[in-house]
Amino acid sequence: MGATSPALLLNLPGPAATARLGRLLGEMLLPGDVILLYGPLGAGKTTLTQAIGIGADIPPDCYITSPTYSLAHEYPGRLSLYHLDLYRLQNEEEIEELGFTEFIYGRGATIIEWPERLGMLLPGEALRLELVITGETSRSAGLTSLGRQWSERLTGLAGLFG
Repeated sequence: MGATSPALLLNLPGPAATARLGRLLGEMLLPGDVILLYGPLGAGKTTLTQAIGIGADIPPDCYITSPTYSLAHEYPGRLSLYHLDLYRLQNEEEIEELGFTEFIYGRGATIIEWPERLGMLLPGEALRLELVITGETSRSAGLTSLGRQWSERLTGLAGLFG
């Protein structure tokens, strides 16, 4: 995906701020939402997803783990939450063969780690969230609405996070 200026840039000075961002995003999730998580290994994509799960009322006994080896996990909550990790996949053909488009365009909310692998399957409506490591425990998060669905929610999030 080409460089896009984030609509909202947040400084996350530690794990508590990252967890707060995740909880707020989880509370905002609507059926059909897609969150595209960009960032290097160790940036906190799965940690952020765990906090999103808390905000989406995923039961505490459904611990969210990285789907690096299983590729996809589904969690019940206020709405179904699908967590995909595309790191081990090479291209969009593999994603289609595995049936992942049903998650991406389904009725639940989908969080995708390593969305670069989506290619032409990249949804037109999504929240693009890029985590950047800025220190041992600090991160920055750039959030951009692809399409219109997240635009208003990002404005609301800026007010809550500011």
